[in-house]
Amino acid sequence: MAHNEMLAMILAGGRGSRLKDLTNKVAKPAVYYGGKYRIIDFPLSNCANSGIDTVGVLTQYESVLLNSYVAQDGRWGLDSRDSGVYVLTPREKADEGLDVYRGTADAISQNIDFIDNYNPEYILVLSGDHIYKMNYAKMLAYHKEMKADATIAVRPVPMKEASRFGIMNTDGNGRIVEFEEKPQKPKSNLASMGIYIFSWKLMRKMLVEDMNNPDSDHDFGKDIIPRMLGEKRNLFAYEFKGYWKDVGTIDSLWEANMDLLDPKNELNLNDSSWLIYTEDVSILPQYIGKDAKIKRAYITQGVRVEGSVTNSVLFTGAVVGKGAKVVDSVLMPGAVVEEGATVTRALVAENVRIGKKVKIGSKTSEEIALVAKSVKGGTK
Repeated sequence: MAHNEMLAMILAGGRGSRLKDLTNKVAKPAVYYGGKYRIIDFPLSNCANSGIDTVGVLTQYESVLLNSYVAQDGRWGLDSRDSGVYVLTPREKADEGLDVYRGTADAISQNIDFIDNYNPEYILVLSGDHIYKMNYAKMLAYHKEMKADATIAVRPVPMKEASRFGIMNTDGNGRIVEFEEKPQKPKSNLASMGIYIFSWKLMRKMLVEDMNNPDSDHDFGKDIIPRMLGEKRNLFAYEFKGYWKDVGTIDSLWEANMDLLDPKNELNLNDSSWLIYTEDVSILPQYIGKDAKIKRAYITQGVRVEGSVTNSVLFTGAVVGKGAKVVDSVLMPGAVVEEGATVTRALVAENVRIGKKVKIGSKTSEEIALVAKSVKGGTK
């Protein structure tokens, strides 16, 4: 890919309120996933693997940790003379008192000057909170082939779930003829993944007009895409068939971790041809005690198991004490389950301690138990 033929902008400013206490102090894209990764590692690694060398990451809420994490652009191999990852925060508008992005389109509009520095032909807009592996260079080739003004990545979803998504209706040749946001009676099952490629010259003009429209929500889904359709622009759907998960809730974050235990899981984190890059933590190897019992588990470096672990995912440095049982659960980095405690269908947050003999969660609960604060146990 020619230098800055396409520039990527990752929308990483979501509040992540449905992740409850996990996002009290960290932005949603910085939440841990899959043993040792953070969610933001996925779109950044996809950019690096797709040959995109300049990436803007747009942050706002609880972004201190995320900003410093993203600033280490060497992690994703995006730190050469002509490339980099740049943290972009909302500019303060003294007259309006605004220091937030008003919508997805406004996040890009506020950074037009940054984009213009690179004068890209195309711009790729991504969500910073989805887990998937995708080659954006292939999507760009499709965008060019179709002479599209906008290409939107879509993924087929079960028809019964389609009303939860923005749905793209196409004419059979990939051209989008209608976009419906969470339709009650969906006409198709092609869900928008929130991944867009726009031809920059046209999009720049539309964004400037949108910024000055007092009736706009300044959002791609609500304003820009409907307007493009209204103007009969060339919009095409790019169908993606691999693993993709929006980890916006505790249950979906738990499910995405549990998917790693499925031998048929399409998200292969050990695929040497499409590496997912992350922070390199120096820590001791895992330790499995002589009395430990492990059945179907995903165990990362630095984990210590002396009790029993069944159908669970243990992140870097997690500890399961003697006689403790961890079933159908996710232990985030540094989580400790002390002697004799039982954890079932739960997600235990970073560095949380479950005290001796404490029982958390149950096999029959509908919702996954989130343990975000340490629980003191008995001493017997």
